[in-house]
Amino acid sequence: MSENRFTENSSALSGMQGKVALVTGGSRGMGAAIATRLALAGADVAFTYSSAMDKGRATLAKIEQAGRRGLAIPADNTKPADVQAAVEQTVSMLGGLDILVNNAGIFVAKPIADLTLEEFDETIAINLRAAFIASQAAAAHMGENGRIISIGSNLAERVPQPGLSLYSLSKSALVGLTKGLARDLGPKGITVNIIHPGSTNTDMNPADGEHADAQRSAMAIPRYGEPDDIAGLVTWLASSEGRFVTGAAFTIDGGTNA
Repeated sequence: MSENRFTENSSALSGMQGKVALVTGGSRGMGAAIATRLALAGADVAFTYSSAMDKGRATLAKIEQAGRRGLAIPADNTKPADVQAAVEQTVSMLGGLDILVNNAGIFVAKPIADLTLEEFDETIAINLRAAFIASQAAAAHMGENGRIISIGSNLAERVPQPGLSLYSLSKSALVGLTKGLARDLGPKGITVNIIHPGSTNTDMNPADGEHADAQRSAMAIPRYGEPDDIAGLVTWLASSEGRFVTGAAFTIDGGTNA
């Protein structure tokens, strides 16, 4: 399917025309793919970044090439005020907020004996606390058909090797947050879901990386996912077709956890 056909069909079917989305950590990788795909589906898209603004400019250009408004917001996800300000700036500059994607995250892999308290605090601040703060701030601006989608990890469901305790903790805690928010926000018509990607070809975990062959050997489909695979599922959940799905977790990992 050509990009033009995708743009036309997704805008017509998704109910996202004119919606406003905020994607945290959207300058590159999975976040950039999500931001671009939402724009192709008809949404105006803001995204935050902490570095790699050169890639952020490319993402912004793709949003604008899709005919939508884009907004790049510098933010440090360890700082609650930055996270809250990103939500408020999105609302102020783009006129509202309908879709929040909590994508920003970091990955620290070490045996428990080697982890520092600073690494614990930073991981929880970025992977969990920032999602809580952004969701709380965004929900105050959302009405019927609002969407909150968090990016977790298949390592929240299954830990196949040592050294993943901190990362898996941070992502599994997002499951509880998702289910609780779904109950809290359901009466307002806001859905809340989480997506658990497996090995996906990004700067954080490239398909030609040192540990890539070992990861492929654990998959039912022995190839890495691409960021757009994740973006497609996010877009479906954000669309009108995902209106009755809430409090759910979706694993998209090539069968690693099967």
